[in-house]
Amino acid sequence: MNLLDTIAAHRSIRTYRPDPLPPDDLDAIIHAATRASSSGNMQTYSIIVTKDADRRAALWKMHFEQDMINEAPVLLTFLVDWNRMNRWCRAREADPGYDNFLCFLVGFADALIAAQNAALAAESLGYGICYMGTTLCATPQLVDFFDLPLGVFPATTMVVGKPAEDPETRARLPVESIVHEERYHDFDEDRIAQTYRDRETEGWNRYMAFPDLADRIRESGVKNLAQVYTTVKYTREGNIRFSKDLLEGLERHGFLNHDDDAFNTGILPREA
Repeated sequence: MNLLDTIAAHRSIRTYRPDPLPPDDLDAIIHAATRASSSGNMQTYSIIVTKDADRRAALWKMHFEQDMINEAPVLLTFLVDWNRMNRWCRAREADPGYDNFLCFLVGFADALIAAQNAALAAESLGYGICYMGTTLCATPQLVDFFDLPLGVFPATTMVVGKPAEDPETRARLPVESIVHEERYHDFDEDRIAQTYRDRETEGWNRYMAFPDLADRIRESGVKNLAQVYTTVKYTREGNIRFSKDLLEGLERHGFLNHDDDAFNTGILPREA
């Protein structure tokens, strides 16, 4: 397939065959990741390749016991990594100022762009992939498991392997509801309803096709897909709890420095 066909054919694969990836294919996937755009060409990310079955089993627990972690032969963990850049700067008598939230976001973007390059390369070679949204919910455990130093933090995780399923491509929101000409055009109620009309049916039917999730939905008493998201899958309480872990982790790993001089010059507003 050409690149556009590969993109259009994307499915998140959640069931895998145990076939190992040939080294040449894995090398090609990693090489594609490292050719991604990055801010200042600094490449402020690293990639941890996990193939060992015992270590994947440990990661399975951290990623909410999703079986694809154990099934797929390769797990790629993409990290924000300023440690390498910081050490190089200091070795050249340059004082790095990269211990702040802006630089975390720069590294986070670098890592995600690299990950998407890897995903496209893997799919072009006939492999399936799935991003693990649980990465940001398990950062304290992942930091310890990978022995991450100051300036390094988990960004996202991807499983890679031969698919053991052939799901249909999933529906996406209408392009006209995502693309805005020249400036942002807010949505009225009719446009919101039109945007999510097909998703409400497709998404509801898909979730109800999973017995365990369907039981949780029925037990919760929710009546529509929006309520599934807010009450069953991505609750306010869970978001706040995981956000707290993230912020504490970012502070411990050197990404929340805000020098008082920035406040004194009026660049940043002080809290009242």
